[in-house]
Amino acid sequence: MSMWITTEHPAIVFEDTEVGRLKKKIWDASEEEIDRVLVKYEVPSPSELGRPGSYIQTTVRAEAIKNRRKNDVVLIPVGSTENHGRHTVSGLDTFMVTQISEAVRRYSVKQDRPVNLTLPPLNYGGHPYHHIGMPGTVIMPEDVVRETLINVMLGLWNDGFRKQIIINNHGQLWILESALHEFMYRYQLPGVFQMLDWHRGVREFFFPVERPDSLETHFIHADESETSVALLMFPEGMVDTSLAEEAQGKAFLPAGHFDTSVDAHRRPHRWSEGEGHFAIELAATPAGVVGKPALATARKAKRPIAAILSYLTLAIEEILEAFPPGKVPPVEEVTLRTAEEMEPYLKEPGSEGWKSVYSLPRIGL
Repeated sequence: MSMWITTEHPAIVFEDTEVGRLKKKIWDASEEEIDRVLVKYEVPSPSELGRPGSYIQTTVRAEAIKNRRKNDVVLIPVGSTENHGRHTVSGLDTFMVTQISEAVRRYSVKQDRPVNLTLPPLNYGGHPYHHIGMPGTVIMPEDVVRETLINVMLGLWNDGFRKQIIINNHGQLWILESALHEFMYRYQLPGVFQMLDWHRGVREFFFPVERPDSLETHFIHADESETSVALLMFPEGMVDTSLAEEAQGKAFLPAGHFDTSVDAHRRPHRWSEGEGHFAIELAATPAGVVGKPALATARKAKRPIAAILSYLTLAIEEILEAFPPGKVPPVEEVTLRTAEEMEPYLKEPGSEGWKSVYSLPRIGL
């Protein structure tokens, strides 16, 4: 039996798993079916960053506890402040992940299993070296980004949110992965902890193919792909395509070695695995754009957004199927701690016999 599900496009295949079959369904869906998926998630919708009840920090404490008892998965959107061209906003990365997370939550509320959202701990992110000096880009030291995320994860775990999905839309993945692993080394806590570069998670849907709702260029930065998502998801007035400028980076070596944002070409290197073979942004693309944002339309973003919303919903459902609210993976199979030691720390926060994780002795490196 084949491990792969093929499509009419030879470069696009899906693994024969629940995830792959879900993606294939979205790939094959008509535009009308895609619209129906988006309606379930109420996309587009206004931003909910200040809306009561949307985020843990904007939900009355008693209600937040009720929600956690139904669904203890928490989505942690992380973004950045980065120049994305004159035609859109420097908070683009943050708004992408908050709008996506909010849509997942809206759907989960209808299922009476509301997923939890935390306000973005990172509005100022870490950056690759080639972003240095760009106006509109705020670069935080790696250790600040890492420690911020580690401490957010710890605080959420202490509050009973022991299944955490960190959703990223910015070129700082290696820092976030490092934070996740350092969190585990340092505290050795049972739970489910995942890092998702959301656009790479549904990379197939950013691949240009010959159909009317397809993108025409590969995902890079502040380009057709990101601007299309912004046009679909962002509040009115946050994108002005009349100001869109086309630009390409300057490479010193032949193409074929380093991939673009979603690893579409299956090249030997991710884009982040080197410096010096191309010019820094300030020298080559000072407008903050790499690509063709003028090609963007909201229509082109619908299928990728339907894919990521459907995938995140599946991921949450499968986590809760394996570990219902209040349950975590076996202590002695995912940490070097004992079940007896962890028993009081794994109780519901504030309940009789519960101990705060901040009193738990460290055993990590």
